Amino acid sequence: MPELNRTDRARDTDPQNLPQPTGEPDLVTVDTTWGTLQPLHPVPGIRTVGELEVAELVQGGARLVDTRVPDSRSGVTIAGAVNIPHDQVLARRDDLSPDRTSILFCNGPQCPQTPDALRTLSDDGYPLERLAYYRGGMHDWITLGMPTEAV
Repeated sequence: MPELNRTDRARDTDPQNLPQPTGEPDLVTVDTTWGTLQPLHPVPGIRTVGELEVAELVQGGARLVDTRVPDSRSGVTIAGAVNIPHDQVLARRDDLSPDRTSILFCNGPQCPQTPDALRTLSDDGYPLERLAYYRGGMHDWITLGMPTEAV
């Protein structure tokens, strides 16, 4: 059986947690070795969604919540998202509305910030059916050419 583990970091420069523009339109470079891979379903009972589901849920009134702390946002977020850092999610729980779905995201599959926020909300009794996890986060969003805005 082959080993199915990530490659160790070979470069000695600082890792880039978001895809970076190359200077050529529609082309970005991706650092594959930052962070630690997160599970697809970090909390049982919270659905994990992809880009098409994110767009559909937002069209239906869902709220996008960027759980990244300010230092890890790299100056960009998904268009229309509000920032509720994962380490403030309980203090700002009232900013989430249990009357509509909140889609939480961070930097992508290697980022622990949204899984941490989801576990915190789950442990505090927040209605899980009103939460969704966009695991692809900014990493996949940018890579797929989806709309972003400056923060």
